[in-house]
Amino acid sequence: MRIKASEEKRFLQAVFDKDGFSREDGDLLADTLVDADLRGISSHGIQRLAWYTRMIKSHIIEPGNKVKVLKETPTSLLVDANKNMGQIASSFAMHSLIEKTKKIGISLAVIRNSNHFGTAGYYARMAAKQGLIGIALTNTRPLVVPTNAYDAFLGSNAFAFSFPAEPHPFVFDGATSIVSSGKIQVLAKNHQPIPGDWAVDSKRHVVHDAKKVEDDLSKIAFTEHQPGGGVLTLGGNLESNSNYKGFGNSLVVELLTGILAQGPISADTNQPGKHDFSQFLLAINPDLFGDLETFKKNAENMFDRIRGLDHIPGSTIFIPGDREYKNYDQNLKAGVVIDDQTAAELQKIGNENQVPVPEAL
Repeated sequence: MRIKASEEKRFLQAVFDKDGFSREDGDLLADTLVDADLRGISSHGIQRLAWYTRMIKSHIIEPGNKVKVLKETPTSLLVDANKNMGQIASSFAMHSLIEKTKKIGISLAVIRNSNHFGTAGYYARMAAKQGLIGIALTNTRPLVVPTNAYDAFLGSNAFAFSFPAEPHPFVFDGATSIVSSGKIQVLAKNHQPIPGDWAVDSKRHVVHDAKKVEDDLSKIAFTEHQPGGGVLTLGGNLESNSNYKGFGNSLVVELLTGILAQGPISADTNQPGKHDFSQFLLAINPDLFGDLETFKKNAENMFDRIRGLDHIPGSTIFIPGDREYKNYDQNLKAGVVIDDQTAAELQKIGNENQVPVPEAL
């Protein structure tokens, strides 16, 4: 079914208020989820609410805790998310980086003791809206099997990069694994098979049963039990397809998040009672190197040349970000799509909190 984005946001704000988040923090959390749904990234939208609710009840997430600045220089920030949501600490940090970068030209932040932070692109776009280049990284729960290994050790370890351009910023936002776990969650909820070679079992055989993969990932992520298998790195199952490159990309994210933040690496975030993710944010002012409008024009020209290349009949060449901005405009008018299982979860959460659930359009 489809629901109005404004009604989705109202519902989320009311639920987060009941959960004990401040009005400001609840509004931010709601905005990040609605933003994901509007862009067609349903894996990181309102379907995450039931998961967030479980973590709040288990005190993995502490809604009343405030962000702490542990160390600050004119160009850097070390932040303790204090067991609250990653969106709160990451938004706080990127706002600070934007101010620093406009003065000095470049700045970065590392966040520890955090949780899931939604889409990495949300924070990269914050920088792009201010005429800056933005980068956002996170480690996650252990989901991903390294090259030639049998067991999950790495996170899906998202990487987002934005660059100011017209008619919208360039925004690349993706996992360093072949797919994010959220996409498998959505398939499992809706009893659909995995369409590609995304995951393997304990013997590194490809598995297409989304429910089985999700069950195994949950065991890995929320307990110390290791059933073996997991999501593949970019490049898939075989080293001959260069999956070591996806493995390397994921390790870069591990180094800049868990290691640099002095928090757990992804493999160790599944300790009972906590997640403890880490994030890394960077902002760069293009003015360090020249005129912003020239950079934007040159980027636009490059993207237009790529879009205009001869291509497969019936297909479209999309630059990263094109689909999401197109989806955003369409879904703002038509409403965001909610699958049946998520709709049932929202009804339960609404009943528990005495919050009216959005009606289908």
